[in-house]
Amino acid sequence: MSLDLDSIRNKLNSLQKSTSKKSDFIWKPETGKNQIRIVPYQFNKENPFIEGYFHYNLGRKTYLSPQTYGESDPIVEFSEQLKSTGVKEDWQLGRKLEPKMRIYVPVLVRGKENEGVKLWGFGKTVYQELLNYIVDPDYGDITDLKNGRDVVVTYVPAEGANYPKTSIMIKPNPTPATEDRAIADMVLNQQSDFFDVFEKRSYDELKNALEMYINQDEVVDEQVQSEKQETSSVTKTDDLDSAFDDLFNS
Repeated sequence: MSLDLDSIRNKLNSLQKSTSKKSDFIWKPETGKNQIRIVPYQFNKENPFIEGYFHYNLGRKTYLSPQTYGESDPIVEFSEQLKSTGVKEDWQLGRKLEPKMRIYVPVLVRGKENEGVKLWGFGKTVYQELLNYIVDPDYGDITDLKNGRDVVVTYVPAEGANYPKTSIMIKPNPTPATEDRAIADMVLNQQSDFFDVFEKRSYDELKNALEMYINQDEVVDEQVQSEKQETSSVTKTDDLDSAFDDLFNS
């Protein structure tokens, strides 16, 4: 009986991933121009774009929303309840708790192909630009392994009050993604699953994270209120108008 090499290879990959950092699987453009190739996604060959929804900075942590994989999200449910109260402050908090979309695609980084396929994340603007190229018959499927096209990603970091900027340009000439068999095997069989890189969370896990976040905010509010009361108690003002000003300012 022969060994199941595919099963052994998958087990090896899973063991390697368990000891690696998330950053090992994520590609972030360096300042200036970067050249990459978007390749078909091993786990969904019909669509390389993975739309992830994330709760950012929830108790200083980031959580993948179950909305990403079609399941209920208690944080979204609570957000909808807040927005329906008709209270401005509740609506603002509800909006803050909504998950934000970030799109990921598998890429080969030119000059670093031997590092394997990485996941590149970007926002809605870059997503729309890439889709517009793909539906344009002059470009077509830029992810095709034989006749696709490389992408030049230009990254400008934030300066002062400005946000970082990412722009793309599609190379005009179609080229193979690789002519190296080892790299081709990495593209076809050794990609990182998005849901291995970004951990799925259960309904109860996210519910507990939400409760901790709310309780933390309540503690901060209590501390701020206590500090205001202490400040008010030691302030002596003879003028009545000034006293009222102090009260309203606090």
